[in-house]
Amino acid sequence: MISLLIVEDHPIVVEGLQKMFRDSSFAEVVGVAGSGQACRDVLRWIKPDIILLDINLPDINGIDLCIEILKNNPKQKILALSTFDERHVIRQMLDHGAKGYILKNSSPEEILEGIKVVQEGGKYLSAETEEALRDKSKNELVITRREREILKLLSEGFTNAEIAEKLFISPLTADSHRKNLITKLNARNTPSLIKLAMEKGLI
Repeated sequence: MISLLIVEDHPIVVEGLQKMFRDSSFAEVVGVAGSGQACRDVLRWIKPDIILLDINLPDINGIDLCIEILKNNPKQKILALSTFDERHVIRQMLDHGAKGYILKNSSPEEILEGIKVVQEGGKYLSAETEEALRDKSKNELVITRREREILKLLSEGFTNAEIAEKLFISPLTADSHRKNLITKLNARNTPSLIKLAMEKGLI
């Protein structure tokens, strides 16, 4: 039985993955972590065969967490599971040691196949991930109008709650935009995000 640690902060996604693996005959979830710190804590007690790692976490960029995990345990197998289909994000995860990259909208069959391939020592990309890597336009940094608004307000020192009030969105949505921007610009935190955005002329 292949043991899995799911590092993902969306309960609905976690629930769906757990059901999928329960229904499979070869994989079991031995731990769940909703943040980078929770992942560190879990890894003190268990040694999963594969870590299913989201990139957009509340307290750390998944790319940085991948680097950290592999620095401490170079033999650990990591399979990225994300909504991000930008080439530079996929490339960074693979370049930093992830054994595969699967988009969250992949079929259960693809996810299960990815688990098998990685466990057997191979590398796995879902069909859409392979397509994204071939599509050069996916390498371009695309910032939406809403994300530009968020960037501007963050640079002016507004909190998530204040941004939410100004833009008539929920604080959770405001924070989700902020985390997406951190991943897109490969920033370490909000101050780094603002600095990079200014350097790139985004604000």
